[in-house]
Amino acid sequence: MSNYIYENQNSKSFFTLACIAFAISFVGMAIGLVYLPADLSMKGFLGMSYLFSVTSCFTLAKVVRDRHESDKFINKVESAKTEKFLNENSPVVSSL
Repeated sequence: MSNYIYENQNSKSFFTLACIAFAISFVGMAIGLVYLPADLSMKGFLGMSYLFSVTSCFTLAKVVRDRHESDKFINKVESAKTEKFLNENSPVVSSL
């Protein structure tokens, strides 16, 4: 049994892939906004909307991860309490 509450299951290559994909999509959107045939106010609106979407995605991912970690911790505590209760109230008494 590990002492960590959260165990990361992602490999380094998957993490690298996610970082590269994010960078490519972010740069691609920025280049698309620069070359978009629209006035500056429209580009600004689209850029701010895109940044808001990106930050919202990060926030949502963090909230989901935190909830998952919390549930794992609560389940670990509950199972430890149950195990302690069963050990203390076990009808089988060792005769050692």
